[in-house]
Amino acid sequence: MTTNSAFRPATGFAYSRAAFEELVDTALAHAKKLGATDAGAEASEGCGLSVSVRKGELENVERNRDKSLGVTIYVGHRRGNASTSDFSLAAIEQTVQAAYDIARFTAEDPVAGLPEAEDIAQPDEQPDLDLFHPWDIDSEQAARIALTCEAAAFATDKRITNSEGAGVSAQQSHFFSSHTRGFRGGYASSRHSVSVAPIAGKGSDMQRDAWYSSMRSADELAAPEAVGRYAAERALARLKSRKIATRECPVLFESPLAAGLLGGFVQAVSGGSLYRKSSFLLDSLGKKIFPDHVDVVEDPHVRRGKGSAPFDEEGVRTKARKVVDAGQVQGYFLSSYSARKLGMKTTGNAGGSHNLTLKSRLTDRGDDLPAMLRKLGTGLFVIELMGQGVNYVTGDYSRGASGFWVENGEIAYPVQEITIAGNMKDMFAGILAVGADTYNYGAKTVGSVLINRMKVAGS
Repeated sequence: MTTNSAFRPATGFAYSRAAFEELVDTALAHAKKLGATDAGAEASEGCGLSVSVRKGELENVERNRDKSLGVTIYVGHRRGNASTSDFSLAAIEQTVQAAYDIARFTAEDPVAGLPEAEDIAQPDEQPDLDLFHPWDIDSEQAARIALTCEAAAFATDKRITNSEGAGVSAQQSHFFSSHTRGFRGGYASSRHSVSVAPIAGKGSDMQRDAWYSSMRSADELAAPEAVGRYAAERALARLKSRKIATRECPVLFESPLAAGLLGGFVQAVSGGSLYRKSSFLLDSLGKKIFPDHVDVVEDPHVRRGKGSAPFDEEGVRTKARKVVDAGQVQGYFLSSYSARKLGMKTTGNAGGSHNLTLKSRLTDRGDDLPAMLRKLGTGLFVIELMGQGVNYVTGDYSRGASGFWVENGEIAYPVQEITIAGNMKDMFAGILAVGADTYNYGAKTVGSVLINRMKVAGS
């Protein structure tokens, strides 16, 4: 069964799957007529509604709708790309001609080209992953949900004095793609969210925090009241923050931030970083980067998963695999191009990773956040990071941070205006524990992560 092949234009799309197939086939036929060695085309459409409120008043209502036809042409090992939002026959032919002209005058790249035929996902290898759940909601209903979310934050405590606003977003899209190596496929998907950012305190002691819920299906979103209350509780907990003296200590990363650490690993072992030699994890395949108890699993076929896909952006089949097994790197994240540059095979990761989970074999079901704080003992619990202080060539890591100082496994007081620093190689090797308090951040799922030692710069 092809993924979501039965979606209906009545859900808000202006174009059907059949119309997209016709557009793509027209583009490929014209590319062949011009003399292209190989060609690919993709037609896509997205639409949605975003509503924001602040302090009980409606702020913005935005409706978005966009469409695109992208064409890639190969003339030998020369590549050209062009796109248009005009779906008329004349515009399609002009776009194909533009891509062809770019290819003719581009320098030859020996590894440029479409994926190998044996890597292509065939129709029976494109499972329906249940990614499309349009939300039948109008602006008034969305505004009511956002207002409810913000009101719940204000009602949590009288010390919630202000708000940066609350928002509701309902988005959906679909596409169809084909190329001359035999690939044909496409599907529809949706992503909906509720968010709020309350402010606690007054004067010099004001703290902001935020929370959100994001799902493929609106039925699975957290209640707006729960999102509002939790965001408020987070802001309140940060009141009366103080600095701490500079030291070295264990650091516990809250689960949403731990997903960022996993993202750093992905970037370091992705094809572009590796073939450009701009990664601190060069030649790490088969080597131990994490402790023995750590595994990283990729599963592209999780139903309703935010990182799920039956094939990657090139039409290469995706499959579940262990990226890290007992601390040892088992695979990179490669597109066809980066794989050829490295003399390897594509891993079906053109466009990024798919539903990654970082796990520890030491994690017990009861290892919730209080248990992880007890494992931390005395040290820093980080809930917010600032800045982009990661050098992926050397692995050096330095970020502004705020969170809580923990003593004897209990939160003692909130801290702010500090910097945490280390090297990502040492941080990965120094993972002592991973919590059962798992959080899904986009395509990554991980619990809180305890690092044995980092430098903390304070006053």
